[in-house]
Amino acid sequence: MGTSSGPPSVGVLLPTREQAINGSFAAAPLLDFARQAEQLGFDSLWAGDSLIARPRLDPLVVLSAAGAVTSRVTLGTAALTPALRHPLTGAHQAASLDHVTGSRLVLGLGSGFPMPETEEEFAAVGASFAGRASRLDEIVSLWRQAWHAKEPGARPDFTGRYWQATGLDRLPGPHRAGGPPLWLAGSDTPRVLERVARHYDGWMPFLPSSDDYARAWRRIGELATAAGRPAGAITPALYATITVDEDAAAARAELEHYIGHYYGRTLEQMAAVQCYAWGSAQECADALAAYVEAGARHLIIRIGSFDSEPQLKQIADVVLPRLKEMSR
Repeated sequence: MGTSSGPPSVGVLLPTREQAINGSFAAAPLLDFARQAEQLGFDSLWAGDSLIARPRLDPLVVLSAAGAVTSRVTLGTAALTPALRHPLTGAHQAASLDHVTGSRLVLGLGSGFPMPETEEEFAAVGASFAGRASRLDEIVSLWRQAWHAKEPGARPDFTGRYWQATGLDRLPGPHRAGGPPLWLAGSDTPRVLERVARHYDGWMPFLPSSDDYARAWRRIGELATAAGRPAGAITPALYATITVDEDAAAARAELEHYIGHYYGRTLEQMAAVQCYAWGSAQECADALAAYVEAGARHLIIRIGSFDSEPQLKQIADVVLPRLKEMSR
């Protein structure tokens, strides 16, 4: 699958969940973080999504505010769980946010992390946890039909396996034709790779191995070509968590503390399924560089700390230049 020959894009996650764990839901520090990240040269800002599993402020509201205090960076969800909202509400919110951000929006979408807390969250809003992957794909189809519904000859009604909707042409259309890019936040299972290749504009995994990433990205390329997708139609992204400290032992201890409070699990447990790096900024940069070599073109960094701002500048000073020099 063809990718851009320019330098990779590098973004950072807004600390909405970290803030909540610290017992604060103040907007001002998040907006200060957004301004600083743009000034330091990051390409994108991202926000996660959860109601009661891993509570935080709503990502669409936060990104709307972040869009008002920035002018250049891409704004994205990493990841949004569409099942927590009615599909028409989700289509409306996404189109509205596309206008507010001036087409800087990217929606990373997840079907729901396989944890008991997530299943409880789905139940709380009356969403079905079973079949959630196919349900997400159908929501994506509904959204895209809604975002094209004002075009000549478009169908205003949607009939799917799980959802039916009428009057899609009455919804406000997005800022850009067709709406914001939709990326699938998923792993490297054959089913996920097939879904990315056929239906999505990007792939946002958190694979713990760059070798696995390279193999999966090659497979997506094969499947996308077979499906008739044009070269460059799919953006290969990566969601990675790093903790920066010149003392590697101190960095690991901070990350252990972070993971324990974020997930209620150990670093060892989570590192089996997610991408983590810790140590000096250079060591973290080298770990992420392996994924760029494997094909990643948009890296989304979550800072594994409950006091992330001091690390933000170190990442900008060391990690950003290291990754930006890696033009393919």
